[in-house]
Amino acid sequence: MNGGGTSLQRVRVWDLPTRVFHWLLATAVIALVVTAKVGGNAMVWHFRLGYLVLALLAFRLVWGLVGGRWSRFTHFIYGPGSVFAYLRGHAGPGGHFEVGHSPVGALSVFALLAVLSAQVGTGLVADDEIANQGPLYRFVSGDTAATATGWHTGPGQWLIIGLVVLHVLAIVFYRVAKGRNLVGPMLSGDKQLPAGTPASADRLAQRALALLVLALCAGGAAWVASLGG
Repeated sequence: MNGGGTSLQRVRVWDLPTRVFHWLLATAVIALVVTAKVGGNAMVWHFRLGYLVLALLAFRLVWGLVGGRWSRFTHFIYGPGSVFAYLRGHAGPGGHFEVGHSPVGALSVFALLAVLSAQVGTGLVADDEIANQGPLYRFVSGDTAATATGWHTGPGQWLIIGLVVLHVLAIVFYRVAKGRNLVGPMLSGDKQLPAGTPASADRLAQRALALLVLALCAGGAAWVASLGG
């Protein structure tokens, strides 16, 4: 029992596929920034990592529809009223603002996914006019490629870096100011929550489905990459 007399129990919030996606994406994004800054031969890996991120984003789109309860978009798409209520300190219906993504956390997630999608999309048609072209470069006009390249190498990468920094700062803020560990649950999948809090399904069947979805998304990314050959 906690101080308020509410019984707490371990609840599976983040299913394994969501956790693997999260850490793979974080690692890939950091490596993409590094390889872009290094340039030269590192651009080979920059492209490979870009295809990995393409596959991961496609996977997350599908998993947001069929994944575990708290990974589904329907459980962290909030209206303006919910965002303002959360900012005023409300816990949400049944305290569910604190289970998966909070309204503010959801905004940051969607922002990062949108910016990453734009970055991958522009990278697919970019041309650095030296030695590297995206696999879809030949399907767009020169003006479109130039605009995409300008975004990809300019505002796009800085937006991603900024959002990543904000994400890390938010984790630190919640840990220091609110005493909430956001990293631990993304490693273990579980949170200590009031009894009766709905859990995310995370059984063998869900994991097998995730592997199938990821394999299809990886195949799609590989096909896109082959168009540049």
